[in-house]
Amino acid sequence: MTLLEAMRDPALFGAFFRDRKSWVPWESFLAALFGLSLTDEQLAIFQRHTGRQRPLDKPAREAWLVVGRRGGKSRIAALVAVYLACFRDYGRLLAPGERGTLPVIATDRYQARTVFRYIISLLEGVPMLAQLVERRTQHGIELTNGVTIEVHTASFRAIRGYTLIGAVCDEIAFWRSEESANPDAEILNGLRPGMATIPGALLLCISTPYARRGALWDAHRRHYGEGGDPVLVWQAPTRAMNPSVDEQVVAEAYAQDEIAAAAGMAPSSAGTSRPSSPARPSRRWWPVGGGSCRPSRTLPMSRS
Repeated sequence: MTLLEAMRDPALFGAFFRDRKSWVPWESFLAALFGLSLTDEQLAIFQRHTGRQRPLDKPAREAWLVVGRRGGKSRIAALVAVYLACFRDYGRLLAPGERGTLPVIATDRYQARTVFRYIISLLEGVPMLAQLVERRTQHGIELTNGVTIEVHTASFRAIRGYTLIGAVCDEIAFWRSEESANPDAEILNGLRPGMATIPGALLLCISTPYARRGALWDAHRRHYGEGGDPVLVWQAPTRAMNPSVDEQVVAEAYAQDEIAAAAGMAPSSAGTSRPSSPARPSRRWWPVGGGSCRPSRTLPMSRS
């Protein structure tokens, strides 16, 4: 069963995504993420937010979501996590006594709660998945199929030594640590080897953009718009992914602080236009094109 089939199935996740029309942009992302065929509408959305002309013909190895606040990325990250944990059989890949782990990593445990609460809701809200829950701990869920979903803080020491079926890196652009000057890069360097023995393991990084530095910026610079690249970068403003967000809310955010609103709710010019207002300079810029830094294709970022 594909993730899109599970998402639409009333006996599975259908009740969580009732308004199908509003979830079309995310269905387009999920189809591209898992190498599924795209409809003409989904292909157009894919092209708009990836800078690519042709989707991958197989699942992506990594995905980077550069999406505005309230765009729905946390719910989708939770859905992907539950799908990886519950709909695949890792028995032949794990040694006796070994567990496959899917960490949800954030700056701190409070930040990680958003995605983790969605995960709990998806598991407990579907009777056949609720039966898989063997034990709940303060920071994780152990499933009867040998998979554990855990909350982790952004520490490169905490994620080493695991066999990983995937990982969700929440608001990675904002990770800070006293242990390292580059905690995002250090953690990613620890995660990727842990996925090496699990075919189909997925690294999913989600964030609103922050500054022209760090792992999120580097992934965008290297992979956005690169056809055939197994690392998928998807960039979109809030209302392009969640049309239920009131346009007036976006307009008011721009009126209060244009630079912060551009970063938080409209990290890309693709598929939307910001409310008209006098242009003001910014010290942070985020390119729309695949790694291009031409001024004509840039958007303001938040203040440092």
